[in-house]
Amino acid sequence: MKTKIFIVFCFSATLFLMTGCKGKSPSQTAQDSNAAEVSAPEQTSSTQSPVVEPKPEPVITEARPAIAESPKEQDESEDTEYFALFMDKHKIGHAIQKRVVEPNKIVTSIELSVTLSRASFPVTIQTNSISTETLDGKPLGFEIEQNLGILGNSKTVGTINENGKLIVTSGNVQEEMDWPEGALMSEGIRLLNIKYGLKEGTSYKAKMFEPSTLSAFDVEVNIGAKQEVDLLGRVVELTEIKTKASSEAVATLNADEYYDDNMRLQKSTTPVMGFVIEQVACSKKFAMGQNDVYEVMDKMFLASPAPIKNITSVKSITYHIAKTAPDADLQFPSTDNQKVQKLSNGNVVLTVEPIVAPKGISFPYKGKDPAALEALKPTRYVESNDKVIQDLAKQAVGNTKDAAEAARRIESFVANYISDKSLSVGYASAREVAISKQGDCTEHAVLTAALCRAVGIPAQVVSGLAYVSQWQTYTNGFGGHAWTQAYIGDKWLNIDAAFKSAGFGGYDAGHIALSIGNGNPEDFLNIVNTLGQFKIEKVDTK
Repeated sequence: MKTKIFIVFCFSATLFLMTGCKGKSPSQTAQDSNAAEVSAPEQTSSTQSPVVEPKPEPVITEARPAIAESPKEQDESEDTEYFALFMDKHKIGHAIQKRVVEPNKIVTSIELSVTLSRASFPVTIQTNSISTETLDGKPLGFEIEQNLGILGNSKTVGTINENGKLIVTSGNVQEEMDWPEGALMSEGIRLLNIKYGLKEGTSYKAKMFEPSTLSAFDVEVNIGAKQEVDLLGRVVELTEIKTKASSEAVATLNADEYYDDNMRLQKSTTPVMGFVIEQVACSKKFAMGQNDVYEVMDKMFLASPAPIKNITSVKSITYHIAKTAPDADLQFPSTDNQKVQKLSNGNVVLTVEPIVAPKGISFPYKGKDPAALEALKPTRYVESNDKVIQDLAKQAVGNTKDAAEAARRIESFVANYISDKSLSVGYASAREVAISKQGDCTEHAVLTAALCRAVGIPAQVVSGLAYVSQWQTYTNGFGGHAWTQAYIGDKWLNIDAAFKSAGFGGYDAGHIALSIGNGNPEDFLNIVNTLGQFKIEKVDTK
């Protein structure tokens, strides 16, 4: 139904939750090398105690009215719908959907704005997705523009040609891919909804293409009974519809949606990484009104059952991981550095053992491994074909001919090159980071991957959790993090420029990988069914 909005919403929320770590000043000493990535004043001597930033006091916002205005009170036409967006009952943004009928086509736009606080840094992500279709719902193309922080906008344009190929252009990167057979966009889905109606017991399936993730979702729709639903103080009788959207490349998303008799969405609820995300139909005034300031890090920091001492010298760590939700389907990737054993009860035993970098391997890569060859290509956020990136890559590697040494040099180069370890950057591409020299762990990761690819070393971006002994008032736990892995010889070597920058030494056994990809934002959606759904019951170190 309005599945597109909640996918874009979940996509934006996931970016917030996975891009929150920040490096310390390089001048800080190594005595607290297991501390979290957070900027602190420079120490004046090597014996000075590390500074712990106080947790900010909660921000008080204006009280909202107990009852939000009905969407019928708005001045706009029925083709414009407004929604307030909530996370754990806190208003964090809005969505606006517009449908415009033109002589030979239908143009549907979804504008979304979300603001959250990450460790007292408020960041706003804005997305505007436009789909163009024929009057009978045949896809023609799309545009999606994203503002992911202080570095400005990124724009992706997709056009379906007469041969059924999707041509995607983002910056100076152009990709061609097959249009998923039978995939619909906004208008096609709307027409399908009208066809099936709201009769209780009806169920149907569809394939829906979502521009924000550049992927098609298999959507299952099951229509339930009417029930009374609270819409911010208004109690309305609505039809419940359960929607499941899944993809091979992206995690499954589930939503409970509630529609009026005119088949207009009034409310939807979906769980994401331990949070409850809601969208509620309302007036323009309420949707665009003031948001709460919601600090997400309180729920995102995962406690360790015991402190992990001298982690940089630990050879391997085995994590005993238990589900915290009965229906959770925990998914951890198996890699050269991370071995996964899934138990019959759904729990997981995970062992992380960093590999030793092989010596004597030359670059550029000339092998035939499919994953490695894919990890050499430029992408929308890892623009390894850009001249700025290529010039930096040459500067970083110098005259070395050894691939492992080149990867290490790139790691150190990026650690020193990004001078402003800012949490105010939502998510930036490698080229944007190369120009601004700003960003947190995700910006370190995409720039590292881009520089590796630019010199012919296959590289991927990894997202997951990393152990820190102290971060603000949090101690001995795991925070959201991103790093890079490079293919050298026949193994994937992990490197972590953000940790290197913070004086932590780089990648270690305290890193738990949740997702691996090409650095594009949609890669983070793979983690929504795992993050927030487990706890670590025991750690064994060697």
